[in-house]
Amino acid sequence: MLGLRKGRYVARLAESEADRAACGRLRYLAFVAGSGAAPRAGGVESDGFDAACEHVMVEEARGGRLVCTYRLLRLDGGREIGRSYAAQYYGLEALADYAAPMVEMGRFCIHPECRDPDILRVAWGAMTGYVDREGVGLLFGCSSFRGTEPAEYADAFAMLKARHLAPKRFLPRVKAPNVFRFAARLRRKPDAKKAMLKMPPLLRTYLVMGGWVSDHAVVDRDLNTLHVFTGLEIAAIPAARKRLLRAAAG
Repeated sequence: MLGLRKGRYVARLAESEADRAACGRLRYLAFVAGSGAAPRAGGVESDGFDAACEHVMVEEARGGRLVCTYRLLRLDGGREIGRSYAAQYYGLEALADYAAPMVEMGRFCIHPECRDPDILRVAWGAMTGYVDREGVGLLFGCSSFRGTEPAEYADAFAMLKARHLAPKRFLPRVKAPNVFRFAARLRRKPDAKKAMLKMPPLLRTYLVMGGWVSDHAVVDRDLNTLHVFTGLEIAAIPAARKRLLRAAAG
């Protein structure tokens, strides 16, 4: 089971259809409303992968407002990588021999009205407890930039190319029909400040823990985003960062 209470927030797994619908409504607010994404019926964002996933909810302890959600798909190892959401868009054959359990984290979002950094801390604290209990070796997913114009994120993509590309043994191959091959196309030196300002918060968190990305971004016109495959080997997280995460999970 997953459960965590820290300060003003409680993290738990969705337990009912009503819980899952609440997650879908928050996803709609975060990913669809006002974003230019394709409309969804009933103000709920969902897809065919939801049924196979566990859904994490971070709520305000007083009042119960849902402020953050994400979903988890546990895989016994790389031989199951084809079941993942990311496998629709990336050639993940290089991960097929990965022996340890893996978890795909997807649809991570925080309520657009909320700016409290403790929400992200509680979300990652809950994730850390789950990873430790399940013996997870690799956490992965798709990290999204809003919009489909790469020029807006030129420094961010240049930074990813310069410092954060996946190891060659894990590098995802191009599979989607519409991609931006930033590692091949960009020649600029990144402005670090501009790069980090444009980097999505979830991706920033992955990167500070030692995460890595694909060498190309997928253009997803359905959700009106650009996304990169993102991986994080748990064993590679710096010791000081692990202590902080486990303190948040405790």
